[in-house]
Amino acid sequence: MKRVGGFFRDINTNKVMLFMVLPGALWFLFFSYLPMFGTIIAFKQYRFSRDGFWASIVNSKWVGWDNFKFLFSTNDAFVITRNTLLYNIAFIFLGLFLSVLMAVVLSEIANKRLAKIYQTGMFLPYFLSWVIVGYFAFSFLSADRGLLNQVFKSFGAESMQWYSDPKVWPYILILVYLWKAVGYNSVVYLAAIMGIDKSLYEAAMIDGASKFQQIRNITIPLLKPIITIMTLLAIGKIFYADFGLFFQVPRDSGALYSVTNVIDTYVYRGLKTTGEIGMSTAAGLYQSVVGFVLVMTSNYIVRKYDKDSALF
Repeated sequence: MKRVGGFFRDINTNKVMLFMVLPGALWFLFFSYLPMFGTIIAFKQYRFSRDGFWASIVNSKWVGWDNFKFLFSTNDAFVITRNTLLYNIAFIFLGLFLSVLMAVVLSEIANKRLAKIYQTGMFLPYFLSWVIVGYFAFSFLSADRGLLNQVFKSFGAESMQWYSDPKVWPYILILVYLWKAVGYNSVVYLAAIMGIDKSLYEAAMIDGASKFQQIRNITIPLLKPIITIMTLLAIGKIFYADFGLFFQVPRDSGALYSVTNVIDTYVYRGLKTTGEIGMSTAAGLYQSVVGFVLVMTSNYIVRKYDKDSALF
């Protein structure tokens, strides 16, 4: 009884903080935990019936690992896995470097009003839909009226067929992603920099340290824990691809599938063609399990060398 009383007493003491956490907790409950019961669909040939969702699951035929074979038994399995991994590796490391760099640059701007204007400008692309970003890219890359081709023609060069040339698209996709995401991701590092004790920089200035030496010996080492945590979280999603980036920006061009087809777009096209919900659920489960294993493994390695930088 003492434990029960203490439990309710703790709730009453922290009710304001718990109320603040409630919206986020409900979001995770409804959109992350409850849907986990539906993972059984990955092992069934799901067929919807009028009796409802759960009745459809129960009555659907058990097929075991057949849905997973869809991802690995085709000739595209290597291509979509390679593309998903390599793009995410580039996004993680290039995004990390540019986000930290941008946060450091913003923190060094003396005029804080200008710094806020720059930060707002860098924030804006993150809130644009991939559909809008896709049209922006098309305005530059269109074969007929694209800005780049118009520039090429003005210099007497031939226009390029961007949407049928796979060689340039890895660079285009990485550039578009970084343009959209770096400004938003830099906020985390900027907040961490703002929390660094200013007396450390003052002491370094008295010792004659240059601005670059202050950044290298104070800012970057103190950012190390947050950099490690953000990288570990990003590794957990390394088998997920941003569907809008890989579908909307290349405009679903079949000529570019060799460099733009990732697991998410492949599953979408397969689901649109076959209507097999079990297959898409299997892909999602596969991505989640691999991400979980990668996070646990990476966290174990980090914890082995630096406990303070690990997630748990």
